Amino acid sequence: MKKYIALSVLLACIFSACNESDFLRENPEDFMSTSNAFQTEVDFEMAINGLYNLTRYEFYGYNESKPFDYIYGTDLIFDGEPGTYSRHGNMLAGYDPTSNIPRIHWNNLYKLIAESNTVIDRAEASSFSNERKSSFISRARFFRGFAYRTLAYLYGGVPLELHEVQIPKTDYVRSTRVETLEQAKEDVKFAAENLPDIVDVKDGEISSPVAYHLLSEIYLALDMNEEAKDAATKVIDNPALGLMKNRFGSRSTEIPGDVYWDLFRRNNQNRGIGNTEGIWVIQFETDLPGGGSSTTDLKVTGNYMLERNCVPHTGLAKLTINGKVYMPFTNWPCGDYTGGRGIGWGVSTKYFSNTIWEDDFTGDMRNAEHNFVRKFKVSNPDVIALGITEIDVENPPAGLEVGPGSTTIPGRYLYAYQTKCTTPYNHPDELYENKETWKLKSIAGTTFTDQYMFRLAETYLLRAEAYLKLGRKDLAVKDINEVRTRAHAIMAQEEQVDMDYILDERMRELGIEEKRRLTLMRTGLLYDRVMKCNPYYANPETNGDGVGMQKHYNLWPIPQSAIEANIGAKLEQNPGY
Repeated sequence: MKKYIALSVLLACIFSACNESDFLRENPEDFMSTSNAFQTEVDFEMAINGLYNLTRYEFYGYNESKPFDYIYGTDLIFDGEPGTYSRHGNMLAGYDPTSNIPRIHWNNLYKLIAESNTVIDRAEASSFSNERKSSFISRARFFRGFAYRTLAYLYGGVPLELHEVQIPKTDYVRSTRVETLEQAKEDVKFAAENLPDIVDVKDGEISSPVAYHLLSEIYLALDMNEEAKDAATKVIDNPALGLMKNRFGSRSTEIPGDVYWDLFRRNNQNRGIGNTEGIWVIQFETDLPGGGSSTTDLKVTGNYMLERNCVPHTGLAKLTINGKVYMPFTNWPCGDYTGGRGIGWGVSTKYFSNTIWEDDFTGDMRNAEHNFVRKFKVSNPDVIALGITEIDVENPPAGLEVGPGSTTIPGRYLYAYQTKCTTPYNHPDELYENKETWKLKSIAGTTFTDQYMFRLAETYLLRAEAYLKLGRKDLAVKDINEVRTRAHAIMAQEEQVDMDYILDERMRELGIEEKRRLTLMRTGLLYDRVMKCNPYYANPETNGDGVGMQKHYNLWPIPQSAIEANIGAKLEQNPGY
């Protein structure tokens, strides 16, 4: 007991012998904190880089299948390994408030908001010039608005926090969806008016056209259609931007190929190589610290595994001929049009691979064989000796197994896929087991190229949507046909244009490049499009087992962990959960 009394006296002497406010003021010198991390312009630039990194992680990083939550469970693809809730194969489990799907994205997006708020508050309190303050604040407000826009589409109205939180808060309440979008609009509008033009930023950096593109989309979500049209027009009329109409880039002389194919080849996405169509391009560098992609670790944080998820697992396909079972693709994984090291989780719907092309199946370059693969070159010499050199999913041979016990295309082992998933004949050299045969190592599966977040073709389709909502179908079809002309597609007619047609055209032009869930949730059409276009989720026989689509899935649930942590107020759950 004496030692405790002595300790108490000692502490009392210490506190009485010094200025209390000075004693309690933290002055960290041997570790980084927000109080000493924002001293110089370099500090702020590093913080801005962190916002880019958080964005890449949420939408393109390796986090199991989380970046692909934006396309799984939509009208584009279905889960090739049924029953796995993490890939939306069981929606009842996947969309439970306690599941990873709603929780991870909620946490990632609020992390982006929190880091943006810190930059904004610290920049406003700094002694930098007004010009430098504006530079930091406009970029941070863009990312904050980008995050709130995404939250509004996924969850509806969410709590709004506009300042750095320095002590725990547990009394958040939800704003409405409109209020959340209004905040996103104000942030992105500020960014659009203050960010530099695209010619004045480095590849991958946000610019005024990036913000105006996003602003057009947010205006559409708010039914501010005239403003949406005007914002898109600012991007389209920018003299530094234009649709790519001629072949270009690293493989422009290769045949087969076309300008659409060129858009997605390795290192072809940035302005630095002459691409005027990319508005915001997410940057990847291979085997560099912070670069994202790795040839030595498949599960490194930055790997964007579009190839792994959305290319069929051809190595498991089976072909029975005269009672004998063959594996047609023995040279697997193979870095040719067989698809690299795909594992067939994200299977193209028939609507995506066939229905939307029916009016112009062979004329539209976006559906050409080198852009949307349907014919797979056989590599098993025993099968070739029997006269079968390729397997065409449009005309498959008898005895073909395309999924576990299934002979119906599409299946996990064989289906039509977009080559923008992968880099045929152009994987990093470190990934080849035998480059003469294009045989890849088992660690392949990443898509090794930069990725479009926003592309000018989409801006035209946003403006077309605005014109449609303004009752100007004549101008809507004109914008749609700007995109279709580049693709050598049959011209759309005014009487064809409705929201379904625009969604179909987005599917034709963007496909798996698009964060499709955001578009369908923004328009409130996720349920309708899935029921129309994706029989895997629409089948009433499976709905009772929790696999199928339900109307309340137009929004995700608020994570149960967020509700339980918010002990000072009630965080309302979305209806149906």
